Formats: sequence, structure tokens, C-alpha cells
Amino acid sequence: MIHGRNVAEPVSRSEQLDYHALNALLNLYDENGQIQFDKDREAANQFFLQHVNQNTVFFHDLEEKIDYLVSNNYYDPQTLEPYEFSFIKDLFKQAYAHKFRFQTFLGAYKYYTSYTLKTFDGSRYLERFEDRVCMVALQLAAGDQDLARNLVDEIMTGRFQPATPTFLNSGKAQRGEPVSCFLLRIEDNMESIGRSINSALQLSKRGGGVALLLSNLREAGAPIKKIENQSSGVIPVMKLLEDSFSYANQLGARQGAGAVYLNAHHPDILSFLDTKRENADEKIRIKTLSLGVVIPDITFDLAKRNDDMYLFSPYDVERVYGKPFADISITENYEDMVEDPRIKKQKINAREFFQTIAEIQFESGYPYIMFEDTVNRANPIAGRINMSNLCSEILQVNTPSVLNEDLTYAEVGEDISCNLGSLNIAMAMDSPDFAQSIETAIRGLTAVSEQTSIDSVPSIRKGNNAAHAIGLGQMNLHGYLGREHIYYGSEEGLDFTNAYFAAVLYQCLRASNKIARERGTTFEGFEQSKYATGEYFDSFDPADFQPTTEHVKELFANSTAYIPTAEDWAQLKADVAQYGLYNRNLQAVPPTGSISYINNSTSSIHPIASRIEIRKEGKIGRVYYPAPHMDNENLDYYQDAYEIGYEKVIDTYAVATKYVDQGLSLTLFFKDTVTTRDINRAQIYAWRKGIKTLYYIRLRQVALTGTEVEGCVSCML
Repeated sequence: MIHGRNVAEPVSRSEQLDYHALNALLNLYDENGQIQFDKDREAANQFFLQHVNQNTVFFHDLEEKIDYLVSNNYYDPQTLEPYEFSFIKDLFKQAYAHKFRFQTFLGAYKYYTSYTLKTFDGSRYLERFEDRVCMVALQLAAGDQDLARNLVDEIMTGRFQPATPTFLNSGKAQRGEPVSCFLLRIEDNMESIGRSINSALQLSKRGGGVALLLSNLREAGAPIKKIENQSSGVIPVMKLLEDSFSYANQLGARQGAGAVYLNAHHPDILSFLDTKRENADEKIRIKTLSLGVVIPDITFDLAKRNDDMYLFSPYDVERVYGKPFADISITENYEDMVEDPRIKKQKINAREFFQTIAEIQFESGYPYIMFEDTVNRANPIAGRINMSNLCSEILQVNTPSVLNEDLTYAEVGEDISCNLGSLNIAMAMDSPDFAQSIETAIRGLTAVSEQTSIDSVPSIRKGNNAAHAIGLGQMNLHGYLGREHIYYGSEEGLDFTNAYFAAVLYQCLRASNKIARERGTTFEGFEQSKYATGEYFDSFDPADFQPTTEHVKELFANSTAYIPTAEDWAQLKADVAQYGLYNRNLQAVPPTGSISYINNSTSSIHPIASRIEIRKEGKIGRVYYPAPHMDNENLDYYQDAYEIGYEKVIDTYAVATKYVDQGLSLTLFFKDTVTTRDINRAQIYAWRKGIKTLYYIRLRQVALTGTEVEGCVSCML
């Protein structure tokens, strides 16, 4: 049943609708019962005619524009300094020659409200999309003209999209860092806690979200200087961090955001989870901080047997094992730790623990989950991964710092920065040169890493300099599958996902190997990695890369996306052994929010949440967004995530996960009839399928929530 008017009334030619009204017609059928996709494109055009053009500062030519923006402290002259003006002029011509048009109203609206350069009072626009792309390319290329040209082509065609901080900040004089997020570990001492809070403030004002590892902190009631019952545990630290993030933001452009991760076998785990309960006491309630739980295999094994699970004092574990709690495999050492009288412990029922997680997720969507042993089995780098980030896709090795009493560093460890950008799968498959598209993206992201130096947080700086780690992501999987008449999660859908991610992996490794060869250097620790030994390459059978269904074979036959043969794989293994890799980490699939809209992509590689998405955007109110590449002929292929079900989503991610060295941000969607038992089943299914992390749990809402409305077109079809 459709509530309210379900068919658009004819509009006379003399009656001119504004862009907001035109966009709203997406939610109404026309007189033939069709979704009015053309009205949304009209809305995008009218947005320019009625708003953008009349609010954009006019310049007579490019030289006048750049002189003005540099002299008035809008553009950073250092971005332009490596280039002759004649080249800059040609690059802008190259960008404008693409005759770019936003495919949706929301894409145009998002770009002009969130990304483009505005006058200092925020009232007028100083850039078009093409200008922003050129400044990003000039910044990342750092004088390399070929790279600048390639970046312009990849971004203008929508094949590659830098992450929000890079696209927002590059080339601007008043800016934050181009980095998406950061990960910090905290050690079990007051110096580390204090330094981490300061680091969280420094990083929040410069860039994206910050995740912090709490697993090493001693539990509530643990001794301090051998005096029992002195420690307050992790909750007060969480409170301090939450206040820090609410205070700091990136020049008002992005609010500070934080996440904290705790191991499932930490004694404070239940009180940690209780902070997100709807009825939590205000003294412990955590409102804005995101929560993540690190779960080893042993926890699932104990739950399967309906046994109790022991929680171990990090303070005692570190004294016994000589290293922090988070750097020890709980699964491998569990029985020894249970039997060791030197380690204080308590127990809870394992099944009740998982039930508690499901309850909290049901109420709040949290916690995120990292399957610790799955992550570390797949990790090709020497060391241990013990946490993730704010979006649960960054999985990198960290090392501890040692601080003096005056908070100077006795030893600087390695923390993590996230240098991200994403390929649009549909446009990448259409690329005239798939290999070059990926190489350009890898070089662009490497530049993000190399142009970032967070001096106020030396452990971030050291980790970034040592690793050159990046995270090339993917988006628009569902949009591409729908365009090609393939059902998400079907045999063909999984077949395409497998072949595509194999092709991407091959080109990512080739590109990083090429950079290492050019520069004569590798990431720090390459010699101890599974790349150097060849073990990483031996874990794949190249025969598994090839598509098996006829439709998918045809798609790759008509694309420049190349799937490696056994000979190609063997040659790559030899090249990497000889010359190494420049980037310690290469891939990570983030959730892609705003950049998906401006790029006309479905978010990440998960299914759409609705055919016509409804968002609340600032003062304008409701905005409607059609699923990319959807038209009135292929609607059947755009089932939403709630209809598709968690099994097919997990199956799709499990196929892609094999080829991604880090993680994939995986949200699970459930209908409003879901129970906590259903959520537990989904978690177990994900773990068994080899999923590395779980992001949010989303429940379909019947009432208006800002993303869905009962009775809208998207719910009817």
C-alpha cells in the first residue's frame, strides 16, 4: 500500500519546479507507473542554474583565478610551485574536456556542500568539480606531470575517487591532512594514557577518526604499585577520550570521531559493552565513541561447547609473558593461562557473552567485531594485528612505544595512518587500460602516505614512513551487477566478485613492485614478510582466479581487466622476491559514504539499503538518491540488503576477502523481525566463512528514519 499521493500530477510548461521539488519526484511514479529518473537529472541541472551558477565567484580566466586564490590564501602555492603555468593551464583544459556532469542531484549537492572551496564566509563557491580534481592531481603528483594527467583522467571518469580527506583538503591553504583515519595503541601506564589522549586531540583536528586499543590496560580493581583494588579500568579512559573527540574537529569541516577496541577476554569486557545499553547509567554511558570487540577463535570454541570463558588480567599477563596482553595469542595460550596461578582470572559463560553482544548490537548497532585469529592467519606481515579502525577495514601491524616520565619517547613504536581511496568497479571494468587505472590509484595513494607527516604524534609518523601502507578500496559492486543484469550474491555475482578481486590484487602487487624497483627500496620489514618468502603467493591457486560462468567470462572478454594465469603469478612471485614491494599494505575496502554519492556508486561492495534512498541533508531536508545504474528495466536486480539476507552478503565478502590483505567494512542488514539469536547465527556464519571484521548491525525501520520511509517507491517495487 502506498501512503499519500503515488502518481505525479502533470506539470504545465509554465510551472517551473525548483531542484528540490524535482528531486522529490523520484519518490513518485509517473502516469505510466514508472520511476522518474529523468526528474532527478533535471534537478541536478536546475541546482546549477538556480543555485550554483549565481553563487560562484566569476573569474575572466584561469590565471586570474589562481592568482586570486593564491594571494588570498585559499590555495597553497607549494602545490603549484613544481609546475609551469602552461602545464597547469593544459591540465585544467584536460579536466574540462571531459564535460563532466553529476549523474544525480545528491551527488552535486554533496560536492558543493562538503568538498568544494568556498569563500571564507562560506557564502560563495570558488571551485567547480574540475578545479577540485586538478588541485588534487597537482598535489598528489608533486611535479610528476604524467601522474597528474593520469590522475585527472581517472578521477574525472569516475574510475578512481580519493577518500574524503584527500579530496577535501588537497591544494588548499587552510586544510587538514589528506589521511582518512588513525590507529593508536595504549600501553598499561599513565604516561601512555596521557600521551594517547593528547594524540587523539592532535589527530582529530588534522584529519579523520582515531581508533585506540584498550586491551593492554589493566582491569578495574587491579593493583597499582602492588596496592590492590586501585585501578579504575577502561571506562574512565573511554570517558576522557569521548570528551577529547567532542572538543576537536577538522577546522569545523569534520567532527572528531573515535573508536575503542577491547579483547573479549579482558575482565572489563561486560562493563565495556554495557556503556552502549539504552538504559546505562550516565556515569558510564558512552554516547559518541564507537566500540569494537576483538574475538579470538577460542571464544567460539568455548561457546560451541557451552563452556565458561576465562577473562585474564592484562597486568598479570604482561608480567608473566613479558609483553603486552594484545600482543599475545589468546587462542594459542588459553589453556596455559587458565592453569597459571600467577594470572588472576574470572569466568563468564561464553554463550551468554555472545548473547550480550547481540543484545547491545540490537539496541545500538555496536560493537564492531574483529575476528582476531582469522585476521592474523591471513596477515602476510611479521607481527600481530590486534585492533582495527573506526570503519573496521584497516588491519595492520603495530608496535608499542616506551615513554619516559616526562612523556618524551624512550622508544618510538609504530602506529597506523589510513591512506585511502576507492575504485568504482563499473567504471574500472570500462577502463581503456585497467592496469594503468590501478597503477595510477596506487601511485596517488602512495603520494598521500608520503606527503603526510604528523610530527605531533611521532609513532604515527614512524609507522607511516616505515610502511608506506595504503588501502585501495572498491565501491559500486551492486551498481555494476545490476547494470549487467546479475543478482547480488548469485552464482554469477560471486563468480564476478572472485575474478574481479583477483585481477585487482594482481595489478596492485605489480604496481607496488614497480615502484619498489624504480626507487630501489621496499617497505621496512619486507624481508620478514610472506611476500619475500613466496609463502603468500603459494597460498593461491591461479586456476581459482578464472571465471567459471559464461556471462562473467563474457564481461571480462570485453574488458581490459586482466585475470592472471599461473605463468603470470609465478613471474610476479619472482619479481617481488627480487625487487620487493614498496607498500606494506595495499588494499582495504571502506564503507564509502559521501564519495559514493559524488561518484554515483553504490557504497562499498555491499548491497543497496533501498532502491530510492532517502537522506536528511542539513537545511534542505529530505533528498532522494536512486541506486546507480538502475532504470525501469533492471529493477529486479536491485533487491535491497534486507531482502537479500545476510548469508549472500557474507558469501560475497568472503569471496573478496581472500584477495584483500587488510579488511572489508561489512555491515549486516536485518528485517525488523530479527531476534538476537539471528544476529548470533550471522556472527557465527561470518566467522566460519573467513570474514575478518563486522562493522554495523542495521535493522530495517518501518517508520521514517531518515533513510527509509514506509510507502516510498523503493519499498513498493
